[in-house]
Amino acid sequence: MKPAVVVVDMLKDVFEGKRELPITPFARAIIPNINQLTEFVRSRSIPVVFAMDSFLPGDFIFQGRMKEGSIRGTEGAKVMAELHQSDMDIYLPKRRFSAFFKTDLDQTLRLYGVDTVVVTGIATHWCVLSTALDALANDFRAYIIEDCCASFSREMHEATLNIYQKNPLYPLFKVIKLEEFLQELESK
Repeated sequence: MKPAVVVVDMLKDVFEGKRELPITPFARAIIPNINQLTEFVRSRSIPVVFAMDSFLPGDFIFQGRMKEGSIRGTEGAKVMAELHQSDMDIYLPKRRFSAFFKTDLDQTLRLYGVDTVVVTGIATHWCVLSTALDALANDFRAYIIEDCCASFSREMHEATLNIYQKNPLYPLFKVIKLEEFLQELESK
């Protein structure tokens, strides 16, 4: 396995905005696990990619119920300070849900020889899942690290993961806990 870790949408606008979003407390709870994961993989020269919402003012996406935020070039569209970061990390602005959609993530991962995409961040039921499914669609193995992801509620998070726990693409697509994934990496 040659993995890369993708941290999805853990941005300042979610944590430091003028109003707390419903996902914020759940997202705050996964910060220590994401930091544990990224520190572990960096020590093994495994790439870490921060996939960041980067919308334009008046973007199509804001015509729904989603409030305008994470505007390209603003402080709020940057990775939150509590996440450990390194000069070696890759920062990937994205205009839509999946970190693959109309970005160069596929090409970047292939440059690093990656064959497995490990997805963390928010929201489990939306951007995390979209990224994992697009990883599969681009012929990468995909992992969702369940205790490194969050949704708007515990029930929503668990319901999403339960759908994919026993999927027909196993072992190409796995939903596992952080400790299991770290053990898997150490055994290789």
